Order: sequence, then structure tokens, then C-alpha cells
Amino acid sequence: MIISTVFLIQIIVTILFAILASIFDVKKGFVPDWLNDLLIYFGLTSNLILSFISGNLKYFLASFISMVITYVVSYMLWKLHMWGGGDVKLFTSIATVIPFGWNIEFFNVFPVLSIYPFAFSVIFNSILVSFPFLVVFTTHLIVKKNMFSRNVDFLFNILNYQSMRLLINNTLNKNVHVSDLKEGMIVNDYYFNDDHVCNLITDLDKNLKVYKSKDDKYKYYFKSQSAGGITVQDMYLLKIMSAQNFVSDTFSIKISFPFTPAILFGLIIALSYGDLMMLITKNLVLVI
Repeated sequence: MIISTVFLIQIIVTILFAILASIFDVKKGFVPDWLNDLLIYFGLTSNLILSFISGNLKYFLASFISMVITYVVSYMLWKLHMWGGGDVKLFTSIATVIPFGWNIEFFNVFPVLSIYPFAFSVIFNSILVSFPFLVVFTTHLIVKKNMFSRNVDFLFNILNYQSMRLLINNTLNKNVHVSDLKEGMIVNDYYFNDDHVCNLITDLDKNLKVYKSKDDKYKYYFKSQSAGGITVQDMYLLKIMSAQNFVSDTFSIKISFPFTPAILFGLIIALSYGDLMMLITKNLVLVI
């Protein structure tokens, strides 16, 4: 009974933290480190308590191992530009609190469990549910910017490649003044010819990266190389270079898609319904 109560507390706390993370991500565009750190500490502590109560070290060991494995895998996916650093930490903190799935008997809920750690079920579920979120998010931006009222032709040529490209560029990108740059913003291609700018960014070796340009007018361009966006050091370098007139005072950035709400729904689905990948696989096997 005590163990079931601790399980329930872990579930409630994890969902509450995921809700807070979603609010921060939607309103501020990032998930604060302290939020994920607190959840990680809670996960290790609560599972240590479970090990003490049960006299079995498996709960704490599973928590620690799940934390490490999830961090390594999600970090690799971050390096592949699939999501931001805050998402990596949120997945890791969830894995620390709930290392493996279980049947929630006191709710009379028996989700389909996976053969891999619970956090991977949350990851797969989040990716699958993120697609409708992305459609809703993009539609919201289009309506907010009155794209169709200003460009009626889009309504009649929506499937045209040029129209779609123009629609995406005008909807998912925006120009910001250098003074408004913030950590985590994803900088789009910025073209230039100054070798000194190239050396400064290369020497800093953070999120911004310089590439050779194929445009005859410019020798180079730089941009953010991952979904994590620019670091504090990148931000200050851009401000210094702008103040010295090496670069302009305006940059194009991507309007990042807040992925944390998808993680929240992926978590709730994993707890109440199960692993969507396992369910899809199970249904495919039954059909075949």
C-alpha cells in the first residue's frame, strides 16, 4: 500500500512538472534548468525511498540507469537537431522519476507496456502526437499574421511549391533586433564577406557555425547548427559584432515549435493508455 502511494505521488508530481514545463515553453520559449533539476532530485530521492521501504535496491538502480540511458539517447537526438536542450533534460527527469512502466491498479488503468524503458515510450508517444500539435501551431501563426487576407492567392495555390515556401518563410521566421536576441533562439542563414567575422565565430565554437556560401555575392554565411539555439556566448558575440558594424543589427530567426506540450501528452498517454508504438505494432501483427 505504501509503495502504491509513492507511485501515485511520483505520477502526480511528474505530470505537474510537465505542465509547468509546457507553460514555460509556450510563454517563454524555454524550459528552465531548475525545473528539470528539481524533478531529477525528486526522482532519485523518491526511488531511494522505495528501495528503502521494499528492501530492494532495484528501484534506485533502475532510476539511475534509466536517467543515464535516456540522457545519452536524447542528447544524441538533440545533436541531430530533433529538439532543444530543455527537452533533453525533461525526458531525462521523467526517466529518473518513472524508470519503468507499471499497471496503475488504484486507477483501474492497465496501459500497454513496452519492452524498453518507460521514458522511451514517452519519447515515441511525444513524436507521434507532435504532428497534430505542429499543424495547430502553424495554423495559429498563419491566422495571427493574417497571411491569407494579405495574400489571397495562397488560398488558390496552397499546394504550389513557391506558395508553400513563401508561406513557411513568412510564418515560421521573423526578424529580431540584436538587442532582443535571447539564448535558445535559432538564427537563420546570415550572409557576409568579412573574414574577421568568420574567425570570431569559428574561434568561439558554440552553436553558431560558419559555412561557405554558394552565392556569388557572399563568401560565407553563419547559422545555428542545432535546435538548441544560440548560447549566451553566441548572443554576446553577435551583439559585439553588431556594435562594431561587422554585422547588421537585425537577424532572421526561426519561430521554434514548443515541443514540451507534446511531451506532456505523450506522458499522459503512456501512463493511461500505453506505448503507441507497441499498440501500432500489435495491431499490425493482428492484421497481418
